[in-house]
Amino acid sequence: MASPLMGTQLSEAGRYPCLSGSTNPNADWMSALCPSLWDVPLHHLSIPGSHDTMTYCLNKKSPISHKESRLLQLLAKALPCITQPIVLKWSVTQVLSVTEQLDAGVRYLDLRVAHMLQGSKKNLHFVHMVYTSVLVEDTLTEISEWLEKHPREVVILACRNFEGMTDDLHEYLATCIKNIFGDMLCPRGEVPTLRQLWVRGQQVILSYEDECTMKRHRELWPAIPYWWGDQVKPEKLVRYLEHMKSCGRPGGLFVAGINLTENLEYILAHPSQSLRKLTLPNLPYLSAWVREQSPGPGTRCTNIIAGDFIGADTFVHDVIRLNEKLLH
Repeated sequence: MASPLMGTQLSEAGRYPCLSGSTNPNADWMSALCPSLWDVPLHHLSIPGSHDTMTYCLNKKSPISHKESRLLQLLAKALPCITQPIVLKWSVTQVLSVTEQLDAGVRYLDLRVAHMLQGSKKNLHFVHMVYTSVLVEDTLTEISEWLEKHPREVVILACRNFEGMTDDLHEYLATCIKNIFGDMLCPRGEVPTLRQLWVRGQQVILSYEDECTMKRHRELWPAIPYWWGDQVKPEKLVRYLEHMKSCGRPGGLFVAGINLTENLEYILAHPSQSLRKLTLPNLPYLSAWVREQSPGPGTRCTNIIAGDFIGADTFVHDVIRLNEKLLH
């Protein structure tokens, strides 16, 4: 029996099939939503996201980010053969490429942009403790190409946690964003519905954490709040998220992160561990919390839920399915 979440084959959405040939059932989940959800603002829908989206391509030869602690910087210089592999094990939060994540149904991408101190003038990378091998421009182009093949899917891109960025580099990045996405970009304003975006041919909401740059470009949206628990234990993370819910949801788009977080002391105390080994056994507990959530305008409702290791469990499916609660 088909899920009530999905529209019928003869619905309007059905006339805009996926053009990519992807066999993933979540590759076009937005266009397959029940038509009554097409008029719900995006901040009242349940949207799956990936935390630290680009860490699947961290460069093994990359220097440690200069934002990391002085102790880690010293260890990396004194004992690079030991420090670097350990740091990489705790930096990787995703194994699927950005295209694979989009095919899996992820619609919020967490993009941490950096300019390496010793990097070439205009080369921008992504960063999470170490830098990526891929460049920001190439990744944005990859996302744009995916969207062209999925004309009724919408992505929320969060450019945040900037590192080593001058005003000139911010302007360069903003220009790249506008050149790559063009008319796909939804200018900031009231949070739109899927139907409004489809009518306008827009597919990208791009939040930009640097306020001065954001204000100069109407195509950029303000930073999207991210509920980050900074916890190693899943029970404490869930307590933090429940506390945030009790304080009331933000007015617009926002993210609840179900990502566990280590600190340097924990890493040094668990040299054989990794973020993957920490996360995977705790996914059933975190997934149970996810399935209890509800989207919508209520003060305790969730919106975007972001996780690590997309594809390792039913996380994306669980988050999408929460939208069924809006039909009751």
